Amino acid sequence: MKFRTLAAAAALAVIGAGAVVAADEPQVVRQEMMKKVGGAMGGLAGIAKGEKPYDAEIVKASLTTMSDVAKAFPDQFPAGSEAGHETEASPKIWEAMDDFKAKAAKFGADADAVLAAGVPADQAAVGAALGAIGPNCGGCHEVYRVKK
Repeated sequence: MKFRTLAAAAALAVIGAGAVVAADEPQVVRQEMMKKVGGAMGGLAGIAKGEKPYDAEIVKASLTTMSDVAKAFPDQFPAGSEAGHETEASPKIWEAMDDFKAKAAKFGADADAVLAAGVPADQAAVGAALGAIGPNCGGCHEVYRVKK
């Protein structure tokens, strides 16, 4: 179990290092942030579906990643960053920035609420947590993501 935890921490560190290298390019930073959330969501989904064994450390790390990213993510969309790197960010983000920020805040608040209640203790609790957090992803992607 400790090996998996160390492997997960190493993977998050590598992703974080990539974000630091590209700190002057918000398109790259936000793509790396979404990769972090995708990895966290995938880890939780695997546990919820029974495809991966329950691991409290991975659950906590995944929820913390979601919370942290949600707080910093909207800042990665400054005016003028609509163009550039290959991106799935819709122009609607800049047209409705307040709503976009509200959606990110709700995502973070929902992850924080799950953490505040205590780390989900088993597969069923992880599934319930995903039921509370997951719709935030789809709701934002439907409006603010361009499908390629």
